Amino acid sequence: MPTSFKMENMPFSLLSEPEQNLLRSSLDIGYYQRGEVILAAGDEPEGVYIVLKGRVSESEARDDSAEQTQHVFVHYTDEDYFGGWSAIRGRAIHNFIAEEETICHILPTRVLLELVSSNSLFADYFQQNLAAKSEIVAQHGDQDMTEFMLARVSDGLIREPLIVLEGTTIKEATALMQERKADCVLVRKGNRYGMITGTDLLNAAVLCEKPLDSDVAEIASYRLISTTPDDYLFNALIIMTQQQIERVVVMAKGELQGIVELTDVLSYFSSHSHVIGLRIERASTVEDLKEAAAGLNDLIKALVSHGVKTRFAMDLLAAMNGRIMAKLFDLMIPPDMQPHVCLIVMGSEGRAEQIMKTDQDNALIHRDGLDWPEMLPTMQRYSKTLIEFGFPPCPGNIMVSNPQWVKSLGDWTQMLGDWSARCDGDSLLNLAIAVDGKPVAGNPAIFKAGRNWFLRHLRNNDLFFSHFAKASLEFDTPLTFFGNLKEKGELDIKKGGIFPIVHGVRTLALEHRILATNTFKRIEALVEAGQMEQKHAKDLAEALSLFVELRLRQQIKRVDSSEAGIDQTPNIIELQSLNKMERDLLRDALHIVKGFKKHLALRYHLGS
Repeated sequence: MPTSFKMENMPFSLLSEPEQNLLRSSLDIGYYQRGEVILAAGDEPEGVYIVLKGRVSESEARDDSAEQTQHVFVHYTDEDYFGGWSAIRGRAIHNFIAEEETICHILPTRVLLELVSSNSLFADYFQQNLAAKSEIVAQHGDQDMTEFMLARVSDGLIREPLIVLEGTTIKEATALMQERKADCVLVRKGNRYGMITGTDLLNAAVLCEKPLDSDVAEIASYRLISTTPDDYLFNALIIMTQQQIERVVVMAKGELQGIVELTDVLSYFSSHSHVIGLRIERASTVEDLKEAAAGLNDLIKALVSHGVKTRFAMDLLAAMNGRIMAKLFDLMIPPDMQPHVCLIVMGSEGRAEQIMKTDQDNALIHRDGLDWPEMLPTMQRYSKTLIEFGFPPCPGNIMVSNPQWVKSLGDWTQMLGDWSARCDGDSLLNLAIAVDGKPVAGNPAIFKAGRNWFLRHLRNNDLFFSHFAKASLEFDTPLTFFGNLKEKGELDIKKGGIFPIVHGVRTLALEHRILATNTFKRIEALVEAGQMEQKHAKDLAEALSLFVELRLRQQIKRVDSSEAGIDQTPNIIELQSLNKMERDLLRDALHIVKGFKKHLALRYHLGS
């Protein structure tokens, strides 16, 4: 009886010591020759098979022109397991065939069912979807789930607010703030609260020359940004970065709980990462801003090393990148021109799904008839400066330095309309980039006018959406040739996993006039609109998150090992560097992609 079974692998590591002893004492062993059927579709399985040595293919029989062909969609090698789903349900739905001489441990079905009955986490890992598995791995696997990721707003950082009533004078409020050593005060006016900072009081008294007995309620700001006590502290940091503010109000069920200040949040996170938000906001020159931008890669590494979920990291980095671009815009674009133009970012930056810096994709839309002779030279300097900041140039030249991407509102909408009418490869590629556009600086109303026109233009255009969706099926899902890729050691995760989800969701969102550009938010909006089932949405989002996380971890390794600090193959996953748990999750996620592509093919009548 073999005793080399590795209990540290998922899901067996979830078992208690007595349960692991039961498993060890129950294991059988099977020897299979090359080509031998280990388990056939329709058979009652002996149990779960854990590959000790060899390779096994899982296939399904399908009828193509009356000929039976075997469609192989996954291979299992050393330490992989198969047959658990079939054993629990009592019947195999696929064929499992030894592709070379193979030795397997066999955990009998009766023991599997006993363990499933006694251990809910073990049962969930076998029975549940990818989202449930990922949650189990996050809680019990190798990921570093530190307080950095789990900290809540309520974890000791809520400051008791200094509150004064309407009718309090500027002089009284100033004296009270000095006495309490507070840098802001909340003014209660009826059922509303307004905020006044020390700067507000100084401006009112000195610049506006208001009498010191003036009511502070007259100078308070009542547009307060709020959060809740149970929200993640990390989200509060994202909100403050996006809104360019230094404090948020904490509300629970409509009741004021206190204030969270940016300095407190940064202090809390300072031991975990090199937070650069303040440096960006305080930059007064291009050189200052460049120094702040240089810290982004260190921030990314800190987030990943502390187990921060990829989606949180993407949100924060998107906010940081957006602030850098907006700040540079403010520094370089004449103030009198800013209301007449809108800078937009597109592609992964527009979707807020860029972590490691990739190619620039940006454009400038300006109001019709604008007379600004220096517009193109200024935009060329802007692109050049972003490159100096570490934002690589776009190989396709989709940047504001290219006159083709600096358009009046009328020319912009005409260009979008022409692309949607032609439906050729280049036009659809440009559209896919453009419809992910998001304003980051200037006048956002200009961008919104063009976006709203285009959504109306596409209404009920089934032929366009059929052509647009087709790109989601362009690349093969790596499951079919997964064994070969393991031997080669590489997998293009963008082609095989990320792009089909991103573009498929983009198509559905565009068809249903969803304004969100982020893929995760688009998925949520599709559920709310009744266009996607909650279960499928959760699996799809979890699959995308896994792909991005695996890619990011390998990108960081390649950047660290490169003398130039550049990753030349940002979308390649080196499969041999993944542990068994990661390979299991990757395989599950690719199954989800395969199913989603089938759904798109049916939905848009794309055939096979």
